Amino acid sequence: MMGSIFAGARRGAASDEEAFGSVYDKRVVTRILPYILVHRNLAIVAFLSMLVFSATLVAFPWMIKEGIDRFITGGDFAGLSAVFGVFIGVAVVNLVANYVQQLAMAKVGQGVLFGLRRDMFAHLQRQSVSFYDKTEVGRVMSRVQGDVGQLQEFMSLVIVTLGDILSLGGIVVALLILDFKLGLIAMSVLPVFAVALALWQPFAIKAFIRVRNSVSIVNGALNENISGVRVVQSTNRQRLNLESFDVKTREVQRSNMYAAGLVSGLIPVVDILMASSIGLVILFGSGMTGWGTLELGALIAFVLYIQRFFDPIRNLTMQYTQFQRSMASGARIFELLDKEPDLVDSPDATALPRVRGDIELRNVSFGYTPYEDVTRDVSLKIKAGQTVAIVGPTGAGKTTLVSLLARFYDVKRGRGSILVDGRDIRDVTRRSLAGQMSMVLQEPFLFSGTIRENIKYNQERATDLQMTEAAMAVGAHEFISSLEDGYDTYLEERGRNLSVGQRQLISFARAIVANPRILILDEATANIDSYTEMLVQRALRRLLRGRTAVVIAHRLSTIRGADKIVVLNKGEVAEVGTHAQLMKLDGLYSHLYHMNFDSLEGSEAGSAAA
Repeated sequence: MMGSIFAGARRGAASDEEAFGSVYDKRVVTRILPYILVHRNLAIVAFLSMLVFSATLVAFPWMIKEGIDRFITGGDFAGLSAVFGVFIGVAVVNLVANYVQQLAMAKVGQGVLFGLRRDMFAHLQRQSVSFYDKTEVGRVMSRVQGDVGQLQEFMSLVIVTLGDILSLGGIVVALLILDFKLGLIAMSVLPVFAVALALWQPFAIKAFIRVRNSVSIVNGALNENISGVRVVQSTNRQRLNLESFDVKTREVQRSNMYAAGLVSGLIPVVDILMASSIGLVILFGSGMTGWGTLELGALIAFVLYIQRFFDPIRNLTMQYTQFQRSMASGARIFELLDKEPDLVDSPDATALPRVRGDIELRNVSFGYTPYEDVTRDVSLKIKAGQTVAIVGPTGAGKTTLVSLLARFYDVKRGRGSILVDGRDIRDVTRRSLAGQMSMVLQEPFLFSGTIRENIKYNQERATDLQMTEAAMAVGAHEFISSLEDGYDTYLEERGRNLSVGQRQLISFARAIVANPRILILDEATANIDSYTEMLVQRALRRLLRGRTAVVIAHRLSTIRGADKIVVLNKGEVAEVGTHAQLMKLDGLYSHLYHMNFDSLEGSEAGSAAA
């Protein structure tokens, strides 16, 4: 049973998130290098202090050798005292160099990570809406947080690894200088270690992938159960969900224990090889000492160097898989940074001047995929200052049409065009278009911060008077003023400490404070009660005077007040006219009205009478 549970889950979780790269990926290192060069002075300081630190590590056994062979055996205690003083001095230099290189590399590493996070955030802000249609939010978060976090570990490892490599090189040189033949004998165990590492590595990679898969499954289950807690409790699924979660968590436990066992199993191999190397040195070195070809101090130095020699090897072994994960994370980060937005301004795009608000759609056909069109040959004219309602059954293309107008997506050349004041919106900068257009969506999205900050979200230069007038215009000022901190009330994530209707009113105020020439309302009054909507409608009639408004709505009050109603069906314009004209046609609009709007009108009338 457990196998079947995890079989499907692993297929879902197995993705590039679990990929392992090579230990060294030239492309990733080349891309990271410019971020490091920004902090080149600190990097140089770190490297030089690392050289000093490694040199002092190599110097300690050599000083012990000199103390034994030159001063202890000769009874020169004055000279030995001098050696002791030098030893203490080198130890102090070692500590200072280690501190400097750790601090400098930490600053370089944090600087690199800051630059990467900033570039990724800026790049994600430039991405088109179509990118987020095709990309899971969790995966984007994994890039910005998880993969950058892996690189943070990588930057920490670089400090340790460079120091280990430098120390290793210095120790090898010292061994060969002390005695070339005995040095080769001491390192004769390395081929055995290489074979053991080659045999261990495939099992380790599978073990670490298993850990990441199982953790991914647990995180997914946790996210689902927390997000759907109301459904869980309403269906009384707590016990069954806990049993399922236990199975997944036990797999995390088992996979981690297996991986820990593999890691722990390699350490004794390194220790055995170190002991073997020391044994060979003592075996052959003692004979050389007896023959007078090797001094006693040199033999002791050999033993000390071998102990130090295997410490970096042990560290590098443990860091092997971490380097692979870091390289894979780096590759994914730069793959995201190389992703070009689908929607970019043309090279000769110009800024759109202050518009009147005339809108024209000419034979617009558009599809999110190449295989199916959502809108087909849509043509429509909206005069400046008009309020146009777009209605139609689910899937008719209403939201797609206003998304094209807002230029979240571009109509391909040759498949129609959208013009504002006679100018093709593909030939103007999107920034200048968005600056004269505001959109209010069905689901109000507020950001963590104060109500003041949310209303002035893209209009930071707006005065408090303009902010208050916008809130009063949409009927939000009264409830905001009743809050303990008024406009300085702090909103929790997504504004969850306010009702849905209050959130929507703040969204209206945010749209109005920008003083847009074109206003798009996408089911914007769907979550507001009838009384609140009446207040909003009354305010909007004043505010929309002189502005062009495109409204997607299902409420009769909104539709009846429109200058023109456009009925979409299967991506095509089925009918256009006023409410009275369309009712006389007895077509699709009349059918939709009798199915939906008639009951809504009765409900609204009942509310008004009450």
